Amino acid sequence: MTISRRELLRSGAVLGAGLTLAPRWAWAVDTATDRAAAVGNYPQVASLVDRYATQGKLSGLVATAGWGEAPMEVIARGAGTKGDAHPIGPDSLFRIYSMTKPVTGMAAMILVGEGRLGLDQPLADIIPAFARMQVLVSPDAPVDHVRPATTAITIRHLLTHTSGLGYTIIQKGPIKEAYEKAGIVPGQVSRVPVPGLFFGKAAPNLAEFAERLAGLPLVYEPGTRWSYSVSLDLLGRVIEIVAGMPFDTFLRQRIFGPAGMTSTSFTVPANQAARLTTNYGLLGDVAVPLDPARTSVYLDKPAFPFGGAGLVSSPRDYDRFLMMLANGGRLGRTRVMDEAAVRLGTSNLLPPAAVVEDRFVKSGGFGAGGRVGLGQDAGTFGWAGAAGTVGFVNTRIGLRAGLYTQYMPADALPVQDEFRAAMLADVLARMKRAA
Repeated sequence: MTISRRELLRSGAVLGAGLTLAPRWAWAVDTATDRAAAVGNYPQVASLVDRYATQGKLSGLVATAGWGEAPMEVIARGAGTKGDAHPIGPDSLFRIYSMTKPVTGMAAMILVGEGRLGLDQPLADIIPAFARMQVLVSPDAPVDHVRPATTAITIRHLLTHTSGLGYTIIQKGPIKEAYEKAGIVPGQVSRVPVPGLFFGKAAPNLAEFAERLAGLPLVYEPGTRWSYSVSLDLLGRVIEIVAGMPFDTFLRQRIFGPAGMTSTSFTVPANQAARLTTNYGLLGDVAVPLDPARTSVYLDKPAFPFGGAGLVSSPRDYDRFLMMLANGGRLGRTRVMDEAAVRLGTSNLLPPAAVVEDRFVKSGGFGAGGRVGLGQDAGTFGWAGAAGTVGFVNTRIGLRAGLYTQYMPADALPVQDEFRAAMLADVLARMKRAA
């Protein structure tokens, strides 16, 4: 899903001034006074949050914003579960789904920065089963109607969805059925099969996931087309092979621990279950619980850590990830990532010949698991989630922002696009007042 719009940085000169404005703004988040200040600073965002919270379709929303190393400001309304008296807030837990992808992408960039992984290194160097891939003669062809691939899949391809791999949420026909039968699925949604959101039982572990995937044909020739895929899930297997430790352990040791992200994981601990929000399915004007907080599938360990869609996080935690990117890999005195690796990962890594027709990426680029802004939109990086969340950063000016709520499908409401537009309007208005 897209993360920014071209007008987010319509005027680079105006938004660039934000670097000098940040010290004048209030940043604390833990008192009623501070929340009132945040509403005053971001009136359009506050109006958006209020409108959706009072309409009744969404149980609650949390919006965050921040600049540089200053703490985030928070606007929160509603509850994590309908009828719950406990208000939603910056420490509530949300299924961030595809906002996991930039985290996995940056984990790979850590290894690239250390020289342990090459951006244009063939995937087969690490997982030999991908050495001789076959490609479907057309995306909807039978799985035995194939030809040999002429290009090797590289790490760059995995990071940018140009590997030619498929996705059951995108593909149709025989290849979709083959993926589901092999357990090449995008992650978990509920304990019960939900029509349109259930894609079969996942492979038992990342190693098996990778081996089964290598045995299926590609949808496209590697490097030729941007097509949303399971490539970031596969990258989790690459990371654990190169790092010599389980993928989730690598994330804890190299990103979550150093960044102070204490509430981000693939499983919600039982003693933190009260913080988890409920995920709803929207059927017209009716919101039906898909994954109730108290009995959530995320209370159990998943088949494997899904690097493409498996994380649960809090607005406060994800803001620290965004802050780390905005600061070139550093949080305070702690360096989480090499600055050059961050700059590379948040730049356009698309192969020059790749065709980009998807509306979420068209007119932009793609970096390590997230959309990259180009031209007047330069500096933006991030992605959104299938349950209504969105998070992005502008590394050029230090802006970071996020919206957190839980409903599916995400395109049932225009929340994500409206949040980006509201944030843009508020940022420009604040800068105009301060100029």
